[in-house]
Amino acid sequence: MHILWTILIGFVIGLIARAVMPGTQSIGFILTVVIGIVGSLLATYVGDAMHWYRAGQTAGFIASVFGAIVLLALYRLVAR
Repeated sequence: MHILWTILIGFVIGLIARAVMPGTQSIGFILTVVIGIVGSLLATYVGDAMHWYRAGQTAGFIASVFGAIVLLALYRLVAR
């Protein structure tokens, strides 16, 4: 159940990251969602492994947004 929650939050995170990221992103909806899910999964497992927060805390959501923004920025650098 934890994985499903992480994927659902990742869906929302991808949309938020794309809205917060300055400039225009010429990527589609599906790639935005995938970046959000990967950013959410990455932030969840890294944060839990480093004992920064536990699953379900607000810091996890904030870290997921930050992770997705970083992945989106990396994608924009590589795509150029």
